[in-house]
Amino acid sequence: MSDDAFKALADASRRLLLDRLDERNGQSLRELCAGLDMTRQAVSKHLAVLESAGLIRVSRSGREKLHYLDAGPIAAIADRWINRYHRGHARALADLKTALESTVDFVYTTYIRTTPEKLWQALQDPEFTKAYWGVTFDSDWSVGAPMTWTERGAATEDPEQRVLVCEPYRRLSYTWHTFTPEWAAANGVDHATRERLADEPRSAVTFDLEPAEDGVVKLTVVHGELEPDGLLRTMISQGWPRLVSDLKSLLETSAALT
Repeated sequence: MSDDAFKALADASRRLLLDRLDERNGQSLRELCAGLDMTRQAVSKHLAVLESAGLIRVSRSGREKLHYLDAGPIAAIADRWINRYHRGHARALADLKTALESTVDFVYTTYIRTTPEKLWQALQDPEFTKAYWGVTFDSDWSVGAPMTWTERGAATEDPEQRVLVCEPYRRLSYTWHTFTPEWAAANGVDHATRERLADEPRSAVTFDLEPAEDGVVKLTVVHGELEPDGLLRTMISQGWPRLVSDLKSLLETSAALT
């Protein structure tokens, strides 16, 4: 991986694209091409090289692909090559890695042996969301519609809890719930923690569904608009992998999903 990253970073145009993603993460090909003295085809080829090297991650947003900076390979280069020569400077690079990663929305991708229709149902239907998440949603799922979250008997309502995107079997996006005292009490969250969460800006989650081969669906979860050093980011980075794993197990093993 480090050889691929070295080769990718050797090109000034590719470094420029990474700089642009560092400034604003999650851009489409069209957005990245804007103002550059490069053809769309050239930018697309550079992005393919960066993705292959693991320097960017890609998720689909409708008909467009969004590109996200991933500083992991840069850190690997620092650990392997620079630490042995100058540990002090390497520590500075590690701090840079942390700073870069703090600007990246949380992105998690998995492949589930199911159909887009069943996965779509499992993301919305209260019977299924309660089975793997312990949460139910009350919404008509139209764009802009309000959502009521119910978890462990505590119902959370707020005008800002709403559906952002609803493209059946392809893409679902909505704002995250409000951290109310009732939610905190039901989930055993102490007052100080709830206050910290409530002070952070409201985030949003997006589910992208993309059919793959042999009856498999690629699911990409993007939890964005997070406070860079916020508590919620730490919590969801631990929670989403477990939650998606439970969703995958339910869809692949339960005969109840029809």
